[in-house]
Amino acid sequence: MYDLRDLYQEIVVDHSRRPRNFGELEEANRTAEGFNPLCGDQLTIYLKVSDRVVTDVKFVGTGCAISKASASMMTEEIKGKTVEDIESIFESFRRMVTRKHGEDFDSSDLGDLEILSGVSEYPARIKCATLSWHAMQAALSDKREAVSTE
Repeated sequence: MYDLRDLYQEIVVDHSRRPRNFGELEEANRTAEGFNPLCGDQLTIYLKVSDRVVTDVKFVGTGCAISKASASMMTEEIKGKTVEDIESIFESFRRMVTRKHGEDFDSSDLGDLEILSGVSEYPARIKCATLSWHAMQAALSDKREAVSTE
């Protein structure tokens, strides 16, 4: 029987094999690097921010399927949104993937990102799923040091 777990796997594999918004963004005015020593995930997030709106976003890097899929889905979700909206989405995403099994979460502003809710069942993969998000937050804050999940 086809269920949410199958859909989760399908979407993660698709975004991992064909990541959206993958590549360098020459017009970026904010960047940040992220590293997950546990799995070896490494990425760089490129943002073009104008009047507190992310008008474009891309990423490059290598990593596990969950890390790449999360980065790909994140770029789709934040493009065109205000910094304030992105901060709210980040908090909702973080709560969703770090919640205890069976605990409810508010998915009202997550859109397609909700499919990654299954990550919460695999604590070792939470850092993989959140790496790009923490790097994106560092880029928005214009921090110059690399972000690490450790």
